[in-house]
Amino acid sequence: MGSLVQQYVCAYVPELAAQARIRLRPELAENPVVILAGKPPLQMAVSMSHKARRMGIAVGMTPTELEAFTELTILRRSAAEEKSATSAILETAGSFTPRIQVWPSQNSFVFVLDMTGTTLIFGDSTKSAMSISEAIKSLGLHVRIAVSQNIHTAVCAAPYAHRVPHVIPAGQERDTLARLPLSSLPLTIEQADALNMWGLHTVGEFASLPQHDLVARMGQAGYRLQLMARGEHPHTFVPEEPLFLLKENIEFDYAEESLDSLLFVIGPLLDQLIARASARALALASVTIRLTLEGGIEHCRTVKPAIPLIDRSSLLKLLHLDLQAHAPSASVVGMCIHAQAGKRGAAQEGLFSPQLPEPTRLDLTLAQIEALVGEGAVGSPRLSDTHHADSFVMDRFIACAKQSNADPNALSTMLRRIRPPAVLRIRLDEEGRPSWFAWRGQRYTITDAFGPWRCSGEWWSQQVWAREEWDVRAIAGDHALVCVLLHDLLHKQWMLDAFYD
Repeated sequence: MGSLVQQYVCAYVPELAAQARIRLRPELAENPVVILAGKPPLQMAVSMSHKARRMGIAVGMTPTELEAFTELTILRRSAAEEKSATSAILETAGSFTPRIQVWPSQNSFVFVLDMTGTTLIFGDSTKSAMSISEAIKSLGLHVRIAVSQNIHTAVCAAPYAHRVPHVIPAGQERDTLARLPLSSLPLTIEQADALNMWGLHTVGEFASLPQHDLVARMGQAGYRLQLMARGEHPHTFVPEEPLFLLKENIEFDYAEESLDSLLFVIGPLLDQLIARASARALALASVTIRLTLEGGIEHCRTVKPAIPLIDRSSLLKLLHLDLQAHAPSASVVGMCIHAQAGKRGAAQEGLFSPQLPEPTRLDLTLAQIEALVGEGAVGSPRLSDTHHADSFVMDRFIACAKQSNADPNALSTMLRRIRPPAVLRIRLDEEGRPSWFAWRGQRYTITDAFGPWRCSGEWWSQQVWAREEWDVRAIAGDHALVCVLLHDLLHKQWMLDAFYD
């Protein structure tokens, strides 16, 4: 079997600072946008959208110069949003190959994928390049792609592949690069000035220079540049491990106070998280929203659906209800949304298993009930690890489709507790056993009594308790009760604690 033919795909994302801010603001996709960096009054334009560049805006313009342009959206540069954008790009690219190397670039984001040996999975060079392009565009970003067997050739050609991916056939690297300007090579300022003084303007002209004379004037750096210009410079691939982190950041130019405005911003962020999770056949098991408030305070809330969801409207409604019940205490200046991925849940586990409630309706109903009765008052009760009779906590409700092995026809006794227990007037016999008690205006004669069962706990804290319990059967005329009588040993008080049904 012959050796595999190397294939490198270079993806060039131009104007990263501008695209990172626009992708989370779909309403600005068709508007001219310019990004400012620096502290006032020394701000200047560092990045812009394609429409802004066509209007004549250039890097280095000041806010005063930008005032001459109408219908221009001016935003501040956001390092957090740029980091989120690059993480999303690398995460998406990682679904094609784990061998990814980020290339140094000043205003753009450039990375190379080693697609060697992936033809049977993603098709030939053209098909794999198109698939990578569509995946990155689904993030709301514009990308240019070039494919070559030489990694430097792909990096130099990628910025000029405007409409469709440019696939460079083997042996045509030099001819392809010859038409490109010298700026496509990684030249320093001194090297660019020197070549300009020599009257060189294209890569082909530089590649045609006599090698010995070039090395004599520019040294080994000139030799390496000429090998790149001819498509012959070798490279040792240094891959990076992309992290799968469902996280999006956004910073506001003005403080937001309205909940509706926050939800308008949360929507596009959820779209990004859902798209990235769906690409891996996953769903969102939980969504945590961290709001940065004026004064540096953080307001953090988490919603956890009963089963992982990818339904945008349901997740947005859950966040709406949660933020409505736990509103931030100040204006919001920034937002971070982090999600935990989980396997998509099924409404029915098996052919003969009972069908579960529709997940979206179940989650929304539970959230609406919790908004009415209070946080922590809705869920599944779980007994605490104590002997205290009324000790339990409420856990988040989780739908389960497993069938019980219990006999459906079997009879069972249920204990129905009274909260709070009812205080009783009671009479004891000579042996200290309860003989009758009065409750709700009636006197109940105890015919059978079993006990006492004594228990105590938490003697080390202020919640210390000690009690006796009696299981009794009492009669008042034609009315009979089977109940639990409680004797509080600390407060010397008898109470009716529960009924057996």
